[in-house]
Amino acid sequence: MNIGGQSGGKRPLPRPRSRAVGLCCALSILVPLLLGESRGAGERPSPPEGFTDAAPASIPSQHLVPARPGYVYTFPRDHGSHDDYGLEWWYFTGHLYDQSARRFGYEVTFFRKAINDVRVRKHQSRWALRHLYFAHLALTDVEGATFRFSEKLSRAAFGKAGADPGRMKVWIDRWTLEPVTEEHRQLRLTAHDAGFGVDLTLTLNKPPVIHGREGISRKGADSGQASHYYSLTSLATRGTVRLQDKPFEVTGTSWMDHEFGSGGLGEDQVGWDWFSVQFDSNVEFMLYVLRKRDGSHDPASSGTLIFPDGTSRHLTRADFVVRTTGQWTSLHSGARYPAKWIVEIPSIPLEVTITPVLPDQELRTENSTRVTYWEGAVDVQGHFRNAPVTGNGYVELTGYANPLELDHGSRTHHLSR
Repeated sequence: MNIGGQSGGKRPLPRPRSRAVGLCCALSILVPLLLGESRGAGERPSPPEGFTDAAPASIPSQHLVPARPGYVYTFPRDHGSHDDYGLEWWYFTGHLYDQSARRFGYEVTFFRKAINDVRVRKHQSRWALRHLYFAHLALTDVEGATFRFSEKLSRAAFGKAGADPGRMKVWIDRWTLEPVTEEHRQLRLTAHDAGFGVDLTLTLNKPPVIHGREGISRKGADSGQASHYYSLTSLATRGTVRLQDKPFEVTGTSWMDHEFGSGGLGEDQVGWDWFSVQFDSNVEFMLYVLRKRDGSHDPASSGTLIFPDGTSRHLTRADFVVRTTGQWTSLHSGARYPAKWIVEIPSIPLEVTITPVLPDQELRTENSTRVTYWEGAVDVQGHFRNAPVTGNGYVELTGYANPLELDHGSRTHHLSR
């Protein structure tokens, strides 16, 4: 699946979920075909055990490793794939400028989803579907006021897609992420579709920042509602943006999230608002607010504040305030999204206003992942420790077009950013 060159949005339709989430629809179609089962011509495939035509895929998880407290990160090992966990992604966003100060926001994300089915474990064929890979590419052209997106889906067979353990190498066809140097001080990120794409070199300015406590990032009260989650919050970036087949030499700054786990979110959680912010003063923060069906915020919502020297402070839900001060309604999905925010961390003190650079950065696809959500570039200004600050960032909003469906027993999930 490769949807390209679309403008004004990025992920799919009926059941808007997020990053890795519409995967259940793809699995219900692909798993019977890719497990190596044969059928006569014209015979309608029967769904595998645990799958139905009417519901998302249900994949037993007893053979997958949960995210547990006490996990100790080791780099560069943990930059690589963790195949014993059910879901994993490498998520890049950034802000780039050419010599004339033309501005672009970009997103490139690779996902790995383990297919935990007994027939996969027993099947020896190279075509057996043990891991499904998919990737997203989005480009915001601020000057042109356009938003384009594309998507790829493939299985880990015959080198079509994959991820290496022990190093940050992930690929789907010619969309690639790989280290330039052995110690991962530099990375190369390449993704192109019809008419647009990026080819970037990213250099680490700060060490990895671990989110949460005791090596896990909580997504709920249950023990399984967690992931292992770290970020590279300051990546000096240079390379080429291609738009309408015209190259732009660019420089800027990027952010990378890497997250892996096997648990799901709660039945009463419908989505989340996620924020990453990079100030010009070399301070960054990440926050996510998990929204419940009754409109309240889950106490597991949290964040991290990162200082110029790379040290960080964990933020609980009680440490910050997020207030919505604007709204935007999508003409495509009909969803009504928050469109401007004030974020406060009183103990710092910090207070900033976050504003999208374009209102329509809604991601939709009409392919088998079928997810609709908003994720886009934002501008930030306000005060940090009573001094004026400016910066930029990215915001992800899920569950507004429809309640977010996540893997909790029988549903697929994204773990939350």
